[in-house]
Amino acid sequence: MNNRKNSINSLGSALLDLFLRPIETLREFFLKGDVVLLALCLLASLMGLVLVYSATRYDPELRRSFLKQAAFIALGLVLYIWVTFVDIEFLMEKWWWVFLVLGLAVLLLIKPFGYDDGTGNKSWVRLPGMPFGFQPGEIAKLSYIVVLAWMMNKERQIGNGVGKFTALLKYAMLTVVFAGMVAVLSHDFGMVLVYMGLFVIMAWEGGVSKWWFLGGGAALIGAAVPLWIFVLPRTSYWTDYRVMRLRVVLDHSLDPRGQGWQQSQSIQAIGSGQVTGQGFLKGYLTQSAVAGDLPARHTDEIFAVCGEEFGLLGCCAVLIVLLAIILRCVWVSRRAKSHLSAYISMGIAGMMMVQTIVNVGMCLYVLPVVGLTLPFFSYGGTSILTLFIAMGIVSGIKMRPLPSWLRDRSQL
Repeated sequence: MNNRKNSINSLGSALLDLFLRPIETLREFFLKGDVVLLALCLLASLMGLVLVYSATRYDPELRRSFLKQAAFIALGLVLYIWVTFVDIEFLMEKWWWVFLVLGLAVLLLIKPFGYDDGTGNKSWVRLPGMPFGFQPGEIAKLSYIVVLAWMMNKERQIGNGVGKFTALLKYAMLTVVFAGMVAVLSHDFGMVLVYMGLFVIMAWEGGVSKWWFLGGGAALIGAAVPLWIFVLPRTSYWTDYRVMRLRVVLDHSLDPRGQGWQQSQSIQAIGSGQVTGQGFLKGYLTQSAVAGDLPARHTDEIFAVCGEEFGLLGCCAVLIVLLAIILRCVWVSRRAKSHLSAYISMGIAGMMMVQTIVNVGMCLYVLPVVGLTLPFFSYGGTSILTLFIAMGIVSGIKMRPLPSWLRDRSQL
């Protein structure tokens, strides 16, 4: 049984085994899979489910969000176990290009089927006949991570060096393609920020010299400062809503009733909770029937809901759980038996870290509003399912103690 299970290297076999032999599959999962990581993910998701319930119960149109989120978490649990048994290394060795094509194809759906979600971004897609939409940028993130990891590993295998300038150019080109498509097709610059953060983290993990990062950072600052001081104020872009979102962060008094309203309410909600919070279902801004009191309370501003109702202690609990998930991914990366697996696991940890920092920074009014959810806590089916799939990949890496070229491929 174990030998047969260890040779499962395809999505179809893993899925079939999960449903036809659930007891044996679950037994092996609990023996070899990353149960600790799963427990942390479920803890974060259930904590988020409580916050989503509190944030949406006031509005009849949003009350079903709680049940939808619960269904997404249940499906995510199944996907986590399923993906654990999928050999991501084998898939990348044989079909890396499928992940690349899939990621780009999903992004291309934005052009004909994308629609504005009310934020000015076309970050959602609804295909004909589908009763719900999804976010292509969330799905494409996983494709970007595994393809970039494959490229880094390939450079190492052929002896060019992961951190060489020519290799760095290849990574940058891949990043420009993914991030550029997101920027041009959906105008979702929050997702662009995630891709840029992933590029930096994974390149650093791959051994790119710190001088490249220092030089690149200096060049960006050198270009951004004069642009911000001398160029933008003389153009119509100075009052563009995307520029205003950054301006209000630098000057909170600039537009408190406009572009600064969401973050002003967010910081007010967090501050009103003080140390222990106002209590579950007792937050004034969270429970108010006035929809504008705390905008996007069940998505972008879920951290503010936690601060208002559970205070500093609740916010610390949220950050501790997220930090534990990130550190677990790093732990798996450090113990992976191949460079490819290590790069993938570290990329997933980086994805979690970037989104957590940006979302919390938005809620604390120290970073501009860019529409990024708080991993596992914010409402969103695409986000939850993508995260559970990503963590299932990490669990699969932890499950396989040997590099792919040492495993038995005789049954393939």
